[in-house]
Amino acid sequence: MARIAIKLTPGAASDRIDGWDVDPEGRPVLKVRVRARPVEGGANAALILLLAKSLGVARSAVSLARGGQSRLKMIEVEGLDDAERRDRLTGM
Repeated sequence: MARIAIKLTPGAASDRIDGWDVDPEGRPVLKVRVRARPVEGGANAALILLLAKSLGVARSAVSLARGGQSRLKMIEVEGLDDAERRDRLTGM
């Protein structure tokens, strides 16, 4: 199982992955923007769908492990290890 730290920006003009950054503690985070607003889990659902498409996995393989109400989230992806995740997200 691969884990991905995410910094989510809801209410953006388009759904997109902006690339890698570091959090205040120096850990890598993937910056993601979604059009959906953070109402009734809409932004989290849009995030999961975007990541599933980008990683080439089923939506059911992507889950929110931590940060449901926060901009900083931890996503788990079943069926991928960290090396595969890194390969699929290279250049993002």
